[in-house]
Amino acid sequence: MPLILLLDLDNTLLENDVNVFVSVYLKVLGNHIEQASSDLIRRQIMIATQAMTAKDTPALTLEEVFDHSFYPGIGIDKADVWDSVQNFYEQVFPTLKSVTAARPAAKRLVEYGFENSHKVVVATNPLFPLTATLQRLDWAELPISHYPFDLVSSYETFHFAKPQPAYYTEILAQLGWLPHLAVMIGNSLEDDIIPASKLGIPVFWLKEDHEMLPEDAHPLSAAGTIEQALPWLQNLSAENIRQPFETPEALLAVLAATPAALDTFSRELKDQDWKQRRQAGEWSFAEILCHLRDVDSEVYLPRIETITRQENPFLPGVDTDRWAEERVYYLQDGKTALQQFTAARTQLLEVLKTIPLNEWQRTARHAIFGRTTLHEMVCFIATHDRNHIQQAICTLGRSPTH
Repeated sequence: MPLILLLDLDNTLLENDVNVFVSVYLKVLGNHIEQASSDLIRRQIMIATQAMTAKDTPALTLEEVFDHSFYPGIGIDKADVWDSVQNFYEQVFPTLKSVTAARPAAKRLVEYGFENSHKVVVATNPLFPLTATLQRLDWAELPISHYPFDLVSSYETFHFAKPQPAYYTEILAQLGWLPHLAVMIGNSLEDDIIPASKLGIPVFWLKEDHEMLPEDAHPLSAAGTIEQALPWLQNLSAENIRQPFETPEALLAVLAATPAALDTFSRELKDQDWKQRRQAGEWSFAEILCHLRDVDSEVYLPRIETITRQENPFLPGVDTDRWAEERVYYLQDGKTALQQFTAARTQLLEVLKTIPLNEWQRTARHAIFGRTTLHEMVCFIATHDRNHIQQAICTLGRSPTH
């Protein structure tokens, strides 16, 4: 079975000392934007970057988070400085190639992925605009014109950054929750190895010292040089890898990724696409969003609150499919439904985050499923999410790896 091959970029596919690179990047960008002092530019970029990495809710893309922090911080409207920013990435950013170098072993790793029909993802921390990432891929001698990566993460299309575990589930959601199993190759313990391990993803940690892998790393995980990553990958058997995403932390990451991925899908839609049905009797994208919104706010959240407040409560069954016609979802505004679903999901996540791990085994009596637990109920929500992500992709006529 093919794998989803998640590959970090800096110091993985591309030799790039991040400390040196960021120092030079901040200096030249600060000097290039003439509307504010270079010290202020550098300081506000760091503040905005911290806001992106700390973000743990699905509303807003990372670009929007950056914009809301950076431009007010320098006291200039984005429109007034945007030409300078674009000129920087076109004329100045390419000069930073001099502090990087291509890695032949990384190129062989990527080529192996494509040759074996793996889904190859550039899983770089999405703190830069896409142009900056594509240029670094060029420097790594991995241009997208020759290497059709299934996904390249950037701040325009992602809502979570490393080290948030939801960054990785957002990738899998954008890919359509394919049946393929994911593996991660990266150099950073904090950004690549620990969060992926928390999700049960096998990892290969690029390092040359003798530091041990995290205790919770998948049993098939390993560590070594970039040259050793390929033999590790070649020896992996997908049949031996199980990724249930069933720990509380993994489930929270799956649930957070759903409105994030749906928001990314929505941003390329024309007005008519929101209500387009592929076949009679099927739901449109807007109807799917209405369904997810109402189920979260009227079924899932009340059930979870009931389980946490009562001892072994009875949970009645609810026929939510009929709501589509009864509530005339087809006539409702999809953009509004997406906003409302994101708000409802955020509220659901906030409640789940407050529940101690030992409380996840609290029991309830479901009208249809019988005896269940809070943990099992959240697993059901995650499965429901994955099904509707796949439905949305089909409804929109997207390739599962669009």
